[in-house]
Amino acid sequence: MTIRPFDWRDLPILLRYRHHALFFDNALVLTRGQTWIPAGAILSYFAPATGVFTYLLSHDRDSDLPLMGQVIHTAGSQIARLSFLAPEAAIESQALPQLIDHMITQIGWRGAFHLLAEVDERTVAFEMLRQASFAIYVRQRVWQLSGESVAESNSTLWRASTDNDLIAVRSLYNNLVPGLVQQVEPPPADHLHSMVYCKGDDLLAYVELRYGLRGIWVHPFIHPDAEDVIIQLVDRMRNLRNRRSRPIYLCVRSYQSWLENALEELGAAAGPLQAVMVKHLAIAKRVGRTFALPALEGGQPEVTAPFARSESKK
Repeated sequence: MTIRPFDWRDLPILLRYRHHALFFDNALVLTRGQTWIPAGAILSYFAPATGVFTYLLSHDRDSDLPLMGQVIHTAGSQIARLSFLAPEAAIESQALPQLIDHMITQIGWRGAFHLLAEVDERTVAFEMLRQASFAIYVRQRVWQLSGESVAESNSTLWRASTDNDLIAVRSLYNNLVPGLVQQVEPPPADHLHSMVYCKGDDLLAYVELRYGLRGIWVHPFIHPDAEDVIIQLVDRMRNLRNRRSRPIYLCVRSYQSWLENALEELGAAAGPLQAVMVKHLAIAKRVGRTFALPALEGGQPEVTAPFARSESKK
């Protein structure tokens, strides 16, 4: 059994698996489509600096299907994401945990602390991840918004975010998101490139947007006191600039499940309930900080450690 990075000789296997893979990153698939498999794998071979890494596990016997997996880790990020495993027919293979362990080792060396995967709990893939020591830290459902753009939108309180909104967005995030989730997905730390909803001086909602050729991904953070904000959000999303009839996918986490009733009334189509799972690659440990004692008036620092007395014998 051999595990190695993908190279151009594996292209026939890659093309054979492109319609038989299991995906674990919704935003990636829904915005870029399943064609990401060959594109991402080739990218991992020619441009590994992009943070896309694809690996192939080959068996000693030719009768066993080779396994392929991909993980995405941006340099400097604490989070990596499991992109896909293929083929689906080999999901119960006894060799699959070895492939996952190899990918975990590789991204661990790069500095990743957590490996994330999104999966339907009713599938065999969910049990496979549980056996690989993945744990659920939140649940989510992806809703597809229906309806075409209209000529004019009434959602005037939504605007593009700026760097001046960063502190308010962090405060909203800390108030909405449970601590268990924040341990894995910390609040935004740098620039914002999405949209905010403000009423007066109060920032009541923030949405992260990801654009792709196949669709637009929307991840909202909405304060429960914001009345009718979900209606204005849907209206605004349907009227995004340069939408070009692309479908819009809105991710609702379990700590904001109250949004789902409004989305259903607005005609959005619900996807299956998914578990968002994490494999921890490092353990957080509080480290004590030592301080040097300053010398007083040019003397030596006072010794505070215990010492033994000696007595001279007469």
